[in-house]
Amino acid sequence: MAARRYEQVLRAETAERTRRRILAAVGQRLREGPAEQPSLEQVARLARVSRSTVYAGFGSRAGLFDAFVIDLWERTGLSELSRAVASGGAREHLREGIAAASRMKARDLAIYRVLHAMDRLGPESAGGAVRHMERDRRAGVESLAARLEAEGLLREDLTAGQAADALWVLTSFESLDLLITGRGRTVDEAIETLVTTAERAVLHTR
Repeated sequence: MAARRYEQVLRAETAERTRRRILAAVGQRLREGPAEQPSLEQVARLARVSRSTVYAGFGSRAGLFDAFVIDLWERTGLSELSRAVASGGAREHLREGIAAASRMKARDLAIYRVLHAMDRLGPESAGGAVRHMERDRRAGVESLAARLEAEGLLREDLTAGQAADALWVLTSFESLDLLITGRGRTVDEAIETLVTTAERAVLHTR
C-alpha cells in the first residue's frame, strides 16, 4: 500500500513539473515573439513534450491560455489584490485595490503588455483569456462604484455608472503602462498618480 501511495505522489509531482514547463514555455514564446501567436507545436517543443501532452493537460489552446493567465495572476499577486479589495471601506478599496492591481501587473509588465496587444489585434488570439480577465475587472469596478455610492462617497454630479466608467479607464493596463513606459515613472509614482486621479475623479471633497 505504501509503495502504491509513493507511486501516486511521484506521478503527481512529475505531472506538475510537466505542467510548469508547459506554462513557462508559453511565457518564453510570448517574450521571444511578442508579435506572433504562439502555436501549440512551439510550446510543446520548448517544454520538451509532445503536442498530445499539452492537449492532455489543458484540453485546448484556449484552455492552455486560460491556465497561463490564472498562473500569471497567482504568481504576480492575485492574493494581495484579493486582500486589498476585501479590507476596509469603499475608499480604502479604491486606494488599495488600484495599488495592488498595479503592482500585480508591473511584476511582469512585458507579458501583460503582449497579452493585451494580442487581445486588441484578435480577441481569440489568446483563447479569450484576456477577455475573461477584463470581465473580472469590469465586475470589480462596477462593484466598487456601487460601494462608493452606497457609502455616500461619490461626487454629487456622478452616477455609479459614470464612476465605473472613470475607474474602468484608470484601472486599465494601458493607463499603468503609459505612466511606467511612456512617462518613465516608477511603479510607486504611477500608483500615486492613478490613485490621486481616481479620487479626484469620483470622490466628493467633503
